Amino acid sequence: MSDTTLRTFNSEHETALERETADEQESEEVCPECGGTLHSDDGETVCSECGLVVEDTNIDHGPEWRAFDSKEKDQKSRVGAPTTNMMHDKGLSTNIGWQNKDAYGNTLSARQREQMQRLRTWNERFRTRDSKERNLKQALGEIDRMASALGLPETVRETASVIYRRALQDDLLPGRSIEGVATSSLYAAARQAGTPRSLDEIAAVSRVDKMELTRTYRYIVRELKLEIQPADPEQYVPRFASDLDLSDESERRARQLLRTAKEAGIHSGKSPVGLAAAAVYAAALLTNEKVTQSEVSEVANISEVTIRNRYKELLEAEDTGLTA
Repeated sequence: MSDTTLRTFNSEHETALERETADEQESEEVCPECGGTLHSDDGETVCSECGLVVEDTNIDHGPEWRAFDSKEKDQKSRVGAPTTNMMHDKGLSTNIGWQNKDAYGNTLSARQREQMQRLRTWNERFRTRDSKERNLKQALGEIDRMASALGLPETVRETASVIYRRALQDDLLPGRSIEGVATSSLYAAARQAGTPRSLDEIAAVSRVDKMELTRTYRYIVRELKLEIQPADPEQYVPRFASDLDLSDESERRARQLLRTAKEAGIHSGKSPVGLAAAAVYAAALLTNEKVTQSEVSEVANISEVTIRNRYKELLEAEDTGLTA
């Protein structure tokens, strides 16, 4: 048999197999009696049109137990927590608990406690086998600590962990501190998630100064090609309004002031944190809520002079917009 004939035979054979597979899939999805659509219910495949039971021995891949709340589900579940990037081993390794009790709840003897402590020590050593894993463990701990202090959600911590892993994989850490790269990763992740924190707030909980933070942040964003939009002043408004215990009307008014400022173009070149703080203060004045400049300054970590200058510009832009 020639090569051309063999290729033709193989092609025709593959086409026939694909046609048979497609016919089988189509026959599985369509009722053999009325041609209606099929759906699975409690291990049975039933036609939704005529009610014909096509198959009644389907395998149920779900658990054999039922749970009526999250606590009961956790107690009955026989698997661990899902993998996460917030742990250096992604949560796949074992962990020996700190309680010195056996499976029946009885307290261990002194000799058993000593043995368990040695096992914990060796288990911890095996979890971090090389310098890269030790580096990652320290950095992810820093990210979790700073995110907790700043009140950032778990999604931001997960994103920051992924950014740090990428920086470690691309060898961006030589010549830079672990804390600096970890802080920069968290700052970038917060901005990507739309829950930004100012540089001053980040620097206040970090172990590096503001200058090193800004320098490392620019380097990380440039090398990893992170797409980060400029911070929007409106993203800071809900947090400031919540910390000052302002009403929803004041928050809505502050957003409106910032939108008017954007249309007038006065936001260009100005700090988004300062604009947001000034908008919150101006909105509180317009809605007759008692908030002082010093209170807003303390919440936003912005000087009172900045708030005074910016809130006057916001009110002037609003008056100009209303006049036009």
